[in-house]
Amino acid sequence: MAIDHEADGRHEEREEEARHLYGLSWRALILSGLFLAVSLVWMMYAGLIGQGVQLGESVPVVPAVGALLILTLLLPLTKRLPKWLQLEKPGVLMVYAFLCIAVSMASVGVVRLIFPNMTAIYYFATPENNFEMFQEFVPEWVAPTDPEIIRTMYEGTDAGIVPWGAWTVPLLSWTVFLLAAFVAMLSLMTLFRRQWVERERLTFPIVHLVMDMAGGDQPAAKLAFFKSGAMWIGFALAVAYNLMNILNAWNPSVPAMGRAEDIGALFTERPWSAIQPLSIAWRPENIGLGYLVPTEITLSVWVFYLLLRLSNVAQVAAGYDIAGFPFAQEQSFGSYLALGVFLIIVAREHLAAAWRKMVGKASNIDDSNEPLSYRGSLIGIVVGFGFMLVWANALGMAVWTAAIYLGLFLLFALVYARARAEAGAAMVWLFPFYQHRRMMISIAGSAPYHRFGGWSNLTALSLLMFMSRGYFQSMMAYQVESMKIAEEARIKQRTMAIWLIVALVVGLAGAYVIHLQAYYTHGANILEGGTTHGGYRTRLAVQEFEELASYERDHRSPDTARTVAAGVGVLVTTVLIVLRTLFLRFPLHPLGFAMVTAYGGPLWGPFFIVWVIKTIVLRVGGMGMYRRLIPFFLGIVVGHFFTAGLVWGWVSLIGEMYRRYVVHFG
Repeated sequence: MAIDHEADGRHEEREEEARHLYGLSWRALILSGLFLAVSLVWMMYAGLIGQGVQLGESVPVVPAVGALLILTLLLPLTKRLPKWLQLEKPGVLMVYAFLCIAVSMASVGVVRLIFPNMTAIYYFATPENNFEMFQEFVPEWVAPTDPEIIRTMYEGTDAGIVPWGAWTVPLLSWTVFLLAAFVAMLSLMTLFRRQWVERERLTFPIVHLVMDMAGGDQPAAKLAFFKSGAMWIGFALAVAYNLMNILNAWNPSVPAMGRAEDIGALFTERPWSAIQPLSIAWRPENIGLGYLVPTEITLSVWVFYLLLRLSNVAQVAAGYDIAGFPFAQEQSFGSYLALGVFLIIVAREHLAAAWRKMVGKASNIDDSNEPLSYRGSLIGIVVGFGFMLVWANALGMAVWTAAIYLGLFLLFALVYARARAEAGAAMVWLFPFYQHRRMMISIAGSAPYHRFGGWSNLTALSLLMFMSRGYFQSMMAYQVESMKIAEEARIKQRTMAIWLIVALVVGLAGAYVIHLQAYYTHGANILEGGTTHGGYRTRLAVQEFEELASYERDHRSPDTARTVAAGVGVLVTTVLIVLRTLFLRFPLHPLGFAMVTAYGGPLWGPFFIVWVIKTIVLRVGGMGMYRRLIPFFLGIVVGHFFTAGLVWGWVSLIGEMYRRYVVHFG
């Protein structure tokens, strides 16, 4: 048998590198716990009880950016302390990665959606909506069944005492399910990480921001980012924008740009009025990070958005007025499907090499510093996804339904992670949210799910609605970004992987505590903007069960228009992929189409602005000028997070100041 001396040499080099990699220090562990505790209390008052800022909906989450700022600025000062108290850059980045996962658990797209999703079917049941018929299909281990426990959750109690005994089993069961999903995502991400990082060399704009703030990828760099004059100019512009908006909310005579510029209001006559909504959203974080995005993606985003709006004008001009047209999110569903398949095809050589490593055949691929070994990744996917199927089946869902639903969950998580790695758009909702749940009904109708699974199948699908309507699947993006950070900061990949799992479990526990404490103290009905029937997340859960109950009266028929729109999404994305394969400089990117159809309203304007600026910069000053302006644009991002997130996030806690001005990041 031939000996591959080159492979042996590479393996020895990696082993030598591994001996000089950072692990988890006790300082980073303690700081992570302290920052998370403060963040959870902050989120409870700023986002759940008040609504000034949804701190966990931003990308990256506001508390993680705050911790990164504080600890980076403290780094030089800690050098004067005894050695055992000194903080290092890798430790700061470990705190940041921990908070990105842990804080997200307490936000609007995960736990805040799970609680109403498991209880609304009981509290809001009436003879008219027929929720009671479906209560028998809800197992006792996923939700409390005591009517008083649920009533006091929505209406609050005088003492504010949480009945933890009634919640222990349901919360543990949800934690185990989410842990299995997280491990399955981590395992899948591991198989694609090297393909994206080393073979395709994706830009990771958000990682670029984080590493620059932390001092770059060189250990000797100290506060270089904060010594840039260009950065402070961008920072000041973002501060001025937010400050004027806040003052304008108090005194309308103060001039301010507001949150958006409604261009669509200029078109008042049909058919051109059908171009509405057409607003440029002033999103400083997307302008700043958009500067790092390839111009072909920024171009594609605004071009496809305008084409979508013009297609609506065309259908009205032709004498039609189809509700929901042009079904953008349904098109995004199809686009994400096509991109998911394409990502697998592009990575086939790497995946084949990883497979040979998994099964023990000769392979020159080294997985010693991957987040998981490739064999461990295979086990993680099989066990994680298998457990999700078993759990969903125990919930009442037919295995075939669970396989489709949860399979789409993982596929969309993969594509969203790719969008963040390549485009870096700071939007957590940048995927066809709710669509893989809705499209399952739109394509086949509701009858097959009843015929081949009974009412328990459809009830379980509603109970797991948060898996498509929430943004738990976006955690794969944080996973791959954290591994890129680990690579650049010389942190052990496997230490980072374990640390992220710890962050998930601790973050879920903290999220349960602050939500139940707020619910039983104030009542879920009046939180998050609610009056007597709960806030937005509660209304989503009620609407989900109302739709479920409607199937009992009359099954939903397949929706041809939405199914065709999904097919159009597949077709357009496939054509774009083929054109980019045949023509090297073809300017439109399929990822731009997928992103803009998913959530294009807040994205197209900032990307159009930055596309114009970047195009001029590259043509006039070349790459040299482009690089010199990077600190300016990153300063815009940091200034926005500092003012709208950190400063206003705390100031809005005073009284009911949050009602004057609400900041949206997601």
